[in-house]
Amino acid sequence: MFKRNLAVLLLAGVSCPAPAVVAQSNAPDSQAAAVGTRADRGPGHRHMDPQRRSQMLGKKLSLSSDQQAKVQDILQSAHSDMQKVRGDSSLAAADRRAKMMDIHKSASDQIRALLNPDQQKQWDAMQARQQQRMERRHQHAHPPAGAPAAPEQK
Repeated sequence: MFKRNLAVLLLAGVSCPAPAVVAQSNAPDSQAAAVGTRADRGPGHRHMDPQRRSQMLGKKLSLSSDQQAKVQDILQSAHSDMQKVRGDSSLAAADRRAKMMDIHKSASDQIRALLNPDQQKQWDAMQARQQQRMERRHQHAHPPAGAPAAPEQK
C-alpha cells in the first residue's frame, strides 16, 4: 500500500500542473516564458507538463521521434485522467489515491512497452531511482516514532 501511495504521488507530481504553470496561461506573452519554469517552482515542485516530460525522456532514453510522440500521448492522457480524478469530489481520498495509482501504473506500463530492451533497462533504473527518492522524502517527512523529526542545530 505504501508503494502504491508513493507511485500515486509521483504520477500526480509528474502530471499535475503547478500553480505557476496555471498562471502562465494568464501571464502576458513577454512573461510567459519565465513563468512556470522548474527553477521558479522551488524545491519539491519538479512537475513537468506532458510535453516537457516526453522531451526529457526522449533525451534520457534516446527515443525516436515516433516513440517520443507516443510517450507524449500517453503522458497527456494520464494527465487528463488524473485531473478528472482530482476533480471528482464524490470519491473518498483512498479511492482517489487508488485510481491515481492505477493511472500511473497504466501509463508506466504503456511507456515501457514502447521501449527497446536497452531503453527498458534505463527506464527501470529511472523508476527505481524515483522510488528511492520518494521513500527518502517520506522517511524524512515521517520519522519513526520516538525519533526527532530533524536533527537539532546549534
